[in-house]
Amino acid sequence: MDNAFALKDKANVDIAVVFGGDDSFNRLIVQPEINSLADIKGKTVAVDALNTAYAFQLYEMLRQKGLNKGDYEVKSVGGTGQRLEAMTKDKTYVAAIMNPPFSTRAEKGGLKVVGTVADAIGAYQGSTAFVLRTWGTANTDALVKYTQAYIEGMRWMLNPANKAEAVALLADRLKLPADVAGQAFDATLKGFQPDGALDMAGVRNVLKLRAQFEGGTPADPAKYIDLSYYEKARAGL
Repeated sequence: MDNAFALKDKANVDIAVVFGGDDSFNRLIVQPEINSLADIKGKTVAVDALNTAYAFQLYEMLRQKGLNKGDYEVKSVGGTGQRLEAMTKDKTYVAAIMNPPFSTRAEKGGLKVVGTVADAIGAYQGSTAFVLRTWGTANTDALVKYTQAYIEGMRWMLNPANKAEAVALLADRLKLPADVAGQAFDATLKGFQPDGALDMAGVRNVLKLRAQFEGGTPADPAKYIDLSYYEKARAGL
């Protein structure tokens, strides 16, 4: 969701967030020699982009432990897979934010999980669906049907009766060992928002973190959101 906010505010792209998804499932991963977050002082952390969602999560978790930006070096190395690779191959990268299955693979490879983002910062809107407003207006029927498919897929996935098949799909599509797929599946269940609803407390927290680390005051969530398609989709199921 933070990317949608950045598109609107930084690039003046007229987007609308149309439904939610999850809380990001993120964990803070560190090298085994890091015994407390204070040990990160003077060392290097790996992020995707320097000024987007999960980097802000990392900065906030470190801030809570007394480390401000400038107390450590930040390097952009790419997406979650790239961050895992960086920490595995180069031990000078001492910390990064990762979600399953990457965090699961990190633990199995000897890295440590020192906490979850949810425990540290509370509600957070991670993934979300957003569209150009003009496209949404011109393609309402397709967008409503897509939203319905997403909701139905989420309902299927969260049904315990479908767990074995869901884990098998995860293993197949992401080319994961069965045990990693199963652990990753279990680790994400609490992070999904039922029926893909927006977590408004999480939305406000995303805006708060963006303002905190980019400057300014948190914006009104209403300027980014149009739930009319979501409401039509749920009403039609």
